[in-house]
Amino acid sequence: MSPDLDARGLKCPLPVIRLARLARELPSGTTLLVLADDPAAESDIPAWARMRGHSVTLERDGEHTAYTVVLG
Repeated sequence: MSPDLDARGLKCPLPVIRLARLARELPSGTTLLVLADDPAAESDIPAWARMRGHSVTLERDGEHTAYTVVLG
């Protein structure tokens, strides 16, 4: 599956800002795949998701982290 947001190479706070901008346009229940390689995204994206009532899971593969965000 290709990412809905490829934030690799972007530094904090851009990955979470771009995710928030994208999510704003989408209905509840939408699943987004986000790829990021900035270490700060590992705390920023889950924190943003919790504050907005979304769920998030993540998988690391060594080069980047894949975040699956389900909009609540």
